[in-house]
Amino acid sequence: MHAVKRMAKAKKIVFGEIPGIQEGHWFENRKKMMIGSFHRQWAGGIDGNGKDGVAAIVLSGGYEDDEDWGNVIIYTGAGGNKSGKQISDQTWENKGNAGLLVSMDQGLPVRVIRGYKHKSNFSPQTGYTYAGLYSVVRAWREDGKSGFKICRVLLEYCGNNAEKVRVNDIELNYSKGKPERKNSTVLRTIRDTKMAHSIKQLYKYECQVCGFTIKTKVTRYAEGAHIRPLGIPHNGDDCADNIICLCPNHHVMFDKGLFSISDNLQLIGSLQGKLNVHKTHKLNIANLKYHRECHGFS
Repeated sequence: MHAVKRMAKAKKIVFGEIPGIQEGHWFENRKKMMIGSFHRQWAGGIDGNGKDGVAAIVLSGGYEDDEDWGNVIIYTGAGGNKSGKQISDQTWENKGNAGLLVSMDQGLPVRVIRGYKHKSNFSPQTGYTYAGLYSVVRAWREDGKSGFKICRVLLEYCGNNAEKVRVNDIELNYSKGKPERKNSTVLRTIRDTKMAHSIKQLYKYECQVCGFTIKTKVTRYAEGAHIRPLGIPHNGDDCADNIICLCPNHHVMFDKGLFSISDNLQLIGSLQGKLNVHKTHKLNIANLKYHRECHGFS
């Protein structure tokens, strides 16, 4: 057991998909999940910390307040639990809970694993099944079933399984009434790619237009904006020369074409000034031109 714990500490935290492990992969036991940093914790349900974020979680039936609707999960944080019952309050200071906030703020995808003890129609009868990537989209504290404060996060599926695009969505209502269900077609996307996350770190989460950063409870928040958007019909690349770090306001303004950027990095349109660019960050001039043409600046 001690050797396993030392192995978990030595392995680097890895976000996103792990090569060779596809959605739906079945693990015989938790030790098997530790291979390749898929889930580094032998016993803990949360693989992560308040500095880097959370890379993976296991739903294993240990928390009575967990709710699982497949593509939408309300997950209970860590702490204050004994034999599946809450015996004390949870706080966001717990490293795993703090890590979930970091993942939410920084748009980091979380690998979700369901265990055989998890009471859900989606759980395996034995072992553990990889459910895919989920985004942490909301976090709050409330009174749990046992009367103690619990940390809760809303997780939404953001993987690439086309069959999960059509979902039975949950109309969330935080009163004690029964949640209303409605069918809808949705597209789950990861808020930030690994490359966007790296760009934000380079700028210390400060907007390249205004220099502003949002200080959250545990970290800083900014958004990675693709100059030439990803996906059809733009087909932009997810690479450093196509991403800039912006605050939410300037991200929306940029995406909606209220301003653009000249080849010499001057702001044009509704904003004046010059884009702040780190000496190691080289932007693709062709992508800047594409953005200008899309929004009528050329």
